[in-house]
Amino acid sequence: MENSEKLRSILLQTVSGNTLKKIILSRPFNKSVLRAECRKISLKGKLYIQIETFTSDGKAFHRNISISTAVNDIMQEFIGYRQMNILTTGGEAEAKLSSKGKLSVVGKIRAGEPVDAETHDRKKRHILSDGTPYDFLIALNVTDAEGLVFDKKRSKYRQIDRFLNYIEDIYPKLSQNGTLHVLDLCCGKSYLSFAVYWYLTTVKKRTISMVGADRKADVIAFCSDISQKLGYSGIKFICCDISAYQPEQHPDLVLSLHACDIATDIVLTTAARLQADVILSTPCCQHQLMSQVNTDSFLGAKLSPILEHSLLKQKFCVALTDALRCKRLQAFGYSVDVTELIDPENTPKNLMIRAIRSPMSDLEKSKHLQEFKELQALCGTDIYGEI
Repeated sequence: MENSEKLRSILLQTVSGNTLKKIILSRPFNKSVLRAECRKISLKGKLYIQIETFTSDGKAFHRNISISTAVNDIMQEFIGYRQMNILTTGGEAEAKLSSKGKLSVVGKIRAGEPVDAETHDRKKRHILSDGTPYDFLIALNVTDAEGLVFDKKRSKYRQIDRFLNYIEDIYPKLSQNGTLHVLDLCCGKSYLSFAVYWYLTTVKKRTISMVGADRKADVIAFCSDISQKLGYSGIKFICCDISAYQPEQHPDLVLSLHACDIATDIVLTTAARLQADVILSTPCCQHQLMSQVNTDSFLGAKLSPILEHSLLKQKFCVALTDALRCKRLQAFGYSVDVTELIDPENTPKNLMIRAIRSPMSDLEKSKHLQEFKELQALCGTDIYGEI
């Protein structure tokens, strides 16, 4: 079967079934276009595929197409792009067009959990409102004075808004009385620090004591200057060694956005050592295990078809690193889940680790610790940090 027919067959299976999450068309030929997304929607009792095209000037255009013609319409739409990702609950498939115009199709779609079609007037849950001026977003040059998002910062805006949704979700797990103590470790330019401070003080009307910590003196000076200009008196920024940091108060919440490589492990082990009630962390790059995972280990010898390809090895090491991080947090007594921060087309670094300190017996913790050690031994790895 030629690849174009293979892609058409996958689309037919996906569109006619009920497991479609979305189809993403990316790497467009037209520079004025960013990408397009296809979803199944319900409109006046009928099912359609909606194609939403995002342009570089921050606009989005919608077109609803009949299910009966959807495969042909999507294939026609694909002519303007170099890549298509089909995401379903039963698996994923990817089509790519090479520089020489050759189409490749990988992946397989199996039976999966049904997905309800979105209603046409369904509104996504947003904390921030586009076009509304927020002092911290203006100060951080995400929006102009009227609240309009700058084109180059739209992805960052979505990221902040989505993270605030997670804050809203975990808010009931935080202390509901007194001052909330929040840490943003490896805070960088502190987009999250300012956003979370604004949300908890303005929306939730709480008294907040927040510390943003980082090893880079220049970003700490930058953030301190912004906080003074905003009049955010409950937040301070310090330059320190995160692994040795000891706050004055027990942290209710620890945040971290894209701390590079083992910096994420430093954040997670520090937060667990401090017994933070809730940890929200989005890892960045995961390089540590790339040099450790090899065919010398028991599992590595069995995985040589993966490890001999650098890109596949990288993806495997990313998944293994985050699995070990989650298992270690469980050994510390946390209930852990992993989800997406935002859509992967906005940033490839979109995984969110959410950990909530939960009642857990010593036996359960020991079980998680043993599983952590066994997985490391099986892969011949030694991830940064102690338990």
